Amino acid sequence: MGEITSSSDGSVTNSSSSSSPPPQGLLERLKDYGQEDVFSLWDELSIQDKDLLVRDIQNLDLPRIDRIIRCSLRSQGLPVPTIEPVPETSVSSVDIRTLEERERWWKMGLKAISEGKLAVLLLAGGQGSRLGSPDPKGCFNIGLPSGKSLFQLQAERILCAQKLAAQSVNEGSGGFVAIHWYIMTSPMTDDATRKFFESHKYFGLEVDQVTFFQQGTIPCVSKDGRFIMESPSKVAKSPDGNGGVYSALKTSRLLEDMAMRGVKYVDCYGVDNALVRVADPTFLGYFIDKGVVSAAKVVRKAYPQEKVGVFVRRGKGGPLAVVEYSEMDQSMTSAINQETGRLRYCWSNVCLHMFTLDFLNQVANGLEKDSIYHLAEKTIASIHGDIMGLKLEQFIFDAFTYAPSTALFEVIREEEFAPVKNANGTSAVDTPDSARLLVLRLHSRWVVAAGGFLTHSIPLYATGVEISPLCSYAGENLEAICRGRTFHAPCEITF
Repeated sequence: MGEITSSSDGSVTNSSSSSSPPPQGLLERLKDYGQEDVFSLWDELSIQDKDLLVRDIQNLDLPRIDRIIRCSLRSQGLPVPTIEPVPETSVSSVDIRTLEERERWWKMGLKAISEGKLAVLLLAGGQGSRLGSPDPKGCFNIGLPSGKSLFQLQAERILCAQKLAAQSVNEGSGGFVAIHWYIMTSPMTDDATRKFFESHKYFGLEVDQVTFFQQGTIPCVSKDGRFIMESPSKVAKSPDGNGGVYSALKTSRLLEDMAMRGVKYVDCYGVDNALVRVADPTFLGYFIDKGVVSAAKVVRKAYPQEKVGVFVRRGKGGPLAVVEYSEMDQSMTSAINQETGRLRYCWSNVCLHMFTLDFLNQVANGLEKDSIYHLAEKTIASIHGDIMGLKLEQFIFDAFTYAPSTALFEVIREEEFAPVKNANGTSAVDTPDSARLLVLRLHSRWVVAAGGFLTHSIPLYATGVEISPLCSYAGENLEAICRGRTFHAPCEITF
């Protein structure tokens, strides 16, 4: 009697129409990790589906995944260190920062950029489904007069930072050192993101200064750690969170690539912020001046119940960390510092981070060794319909617990934080419309400060002007363009 066997390349071959057990070696490996149920419907599968299932399982790093599942489940319910407010000495707040400091940090940052010491790392794995778009989030056009996507706004800010750095050392001689842009996609967004950049000629950047890489995926599991099957021939998987960037950088050998390029510092941010100052010279200079291994831009909480994660200190004298809003009780979210009259836990995380390359290497190794992921109970599509299960994720801010030194840098929300998370009409905040208005209002203030004038047919609070990032990074060098001129809102101001 013929049988179905697994060939040397792992595929399933058919020697007759009768059924046979799953490949013995693979079945034994699954039994070692308690996951043999993935073959429970083997006899009902077609030859093609059996081949798909075998390949799907062979692509899983079973020892690593088993370690992650066990460590993550075991960590649930364990006592965590007490939470304390961030010490004031760890924060550079807007109200105590001097003009001399800002100018010094700006120059220090530009010098480091001109020496090729900065790389930019973009977390762009998210889809625009919540925005009503089938495309990657970075492709989204928030409705600015220019019609530019988030990707284009960020690319042009990189171009501007390169130009400013070159001018700071070359007095306009024209040469510059390219800022390398590492872009983490996901399996769902990778192809579309690459094609978007190609179709837009990389927005003026050199093709070889942009590197795409994918974050990983990890099986979804039941509460007892068993794989959930999306179909009889496929294990259900989900992206491993934006903190998957650390292992993805390591497995893609991109940390080595950064070192080879002479990179010392890495600016890391999320794609869905229309005002993000990519490669910010001031933040970079502050980071270098403080001599820390990690830093984060923060904004003050707008009100106690604002649903944002905040920076805290884990344990007395412990490292800084981010605690999600859901992890804090009401007494903590509303607690007041009696000396300042402000919230004790007020420094909101907005996913704008800076790391040394050496520290990124330590984090990639540390997170992999500890193998503790956050468990999120979610609805997961399975062979039994939509069921509740666990998705395993790491977050970008998990790095901070490994840092011997972290500094926080307060920024003004209206100048640097315009999140694009919700579709227009579904929320009053964090929509394309609200982000567009934040950009237009900020740039309108820049025009007036540079001696320009605005006219408008609709109320100014509902419109404004857009300044191309190629003209100005943060409101500088606009006098020659704006002084004495009148601009009719809405419009885009370019060279």
